Amino acid sequence: MRNAKTIIKEPMSMREKLVLRVVTKAVIPFILLFAFYVQFHGDFGPGGGFQAGVILASAYILFGLIYGLDTMRRVVPPRLIEVLMATGVLIFAAVGIASLIQGGNFLDYSVFDKHHPSHGQHLGIFWIENGVGITVASSMIAIFDAFAGRGRLK
Repeated sequence: MRNAKTIIKEPMSMREKLVLRVVTKAVIPFILLFAFYVQFHGDFGPGGGFQAGVILASAYILFGLIYGLDTMRRVVPPRLIEVLMATGVLIFAAVGIASLIQGGNFLDYSVFDKHHPSHGQHLGIFWIENGVGITVASSMIAIFDAFAGRGRLK
């Protein structure tokens, strides 16, 4: 017979987490769908890259909490997260540099379409929001991985 100390120290087994695993598998696609909705609707209304990035990261973090860090790192390796952080920043900077090259100010989106500046504005915001979303999601995941992956103090 096990005593109370053994039960408390013992991690939950796969069988005990069955309900959480099933619910997580059912909920994560909806979280991701909502993140993409917020991302792509951000230039028309409330939302955008930052909010979508946090929502996207929350799905990944939920997966890591339920299935464990090793499984989480196999799904999306830490090296990919690092590359995505840099990619998001590069997308943001590239939009600004592209506007400079076309004769406008840094992040002046109206130069992207000389005939219809509002179309250029839409295109510029779209790419900026994507860069921000990628950077925020990957940064949040990296922060979670850094804190969750460290050992407990004894």
